[in-house]
Amino acid sequence: MLQKVAVIALDDVAMFELGVVCELFGYERDGLPKYEYSLCTPGGAPVRTHAGFTIVPDHDLAPVDDADLVVVVPYNSHEAPPDEVLQALRRANERGSWVMSVCTGAFALGYAGLLDDKRCTTHWLHTEELAERFPAAKVDADVLYVQDENILTSAGTAASVDAGLHLIRQEHGSAVANTLARRMVVPPHREGGQAQFIETPMPVVECDTLQPVLARVLETLDDPHTVDTMAEMAHMAPRTFARKFRSETGATPHDWLTGQRLLLARRLLEDSDLGVDTIASRAGFGSAATLRHHFAHRMRTTPQAYRGTFRSQPV
Repeated sequence: MLQKVAVIALDDVAMFELGVVCELFGYERDGLPKYEYSLCTPGGAPVRTHAGFTIVPDHDLAPVDDADLVVVVPYNSHEAPPDEVLQALRRANERGSWVMSVCTGAFALGYAGLLDDKRCTTHWLHTEELAERFPAAKVDADVLYVQDENILTSAGTAASVDAGLHLIRQEHGSAVANTLARRMVVPPHREGGQAQFIETPMPVVECDTLQPVLARVLETLDDPHTVDTMAEMAHMAPRTFARKFRSETGATPHDWLTGQRLLLARRLLEDSDLGVDTIASRAGFGSAATLRHHFAHRMRTTPQAYRGTFRSQPV
């Protein structure tokens, strides 16, 4: 049973995520589980925040050694923490405690070796760097949070709420997690597999020989483009075109075309009053069912839910 929670804060700690972890585990609410909550730093030293002030903790790293849950909150340097932090994380993992990172706190877990051969995530801005620094980790750039055995990693900012509620749901059941979510005035449950909504503008196409073709396709996404029709524009055989396309863009023609159509559909869902059928047609998907299929596969949500989240004004 989850009783003792130790949170490790490092220099340049991010305040929002630290506040979320405190709200989840360090704030006593009538009728809900109470935790022995400790904010810890190496040597119990004050740590700077990214907001320009300093936090003075109550503890050094000693509470980490008997905690049921150890959380590393984000820090901005992404460099290796002090060795005493890495050793404490390894001991927690070895005794089977939960080890959780929020946003860039995943880098500390990586330096401790806890992400080797584990599925994990962090904020989408930093997933490539995480994968480069820790090639043995299985970094998933899309998801809100990932649990692999006793290791729980979450994406940035609000995803820390979802990861924490996921853990509480496992430890105490859905009724407790849902009650806590209502107290915090947040959605009671978002699946970890839901996509991070990565900010991706409509692209500027830059490649050696295919740029005119790609630019033309982007201007006419509602046309029934295929590999054959795009190859014809480039005056190439389809197989030659496909090889050249991958060498210049890093993607297959089909994957690239689907991605550009989804980008246009997302923009129209956010910025227009058009119905889903019309958006599907304008983006080249042909039908709302096809658009929903690709949204579910790549965005892990529905067009209607995406619009509800990101529409600036009511439709």
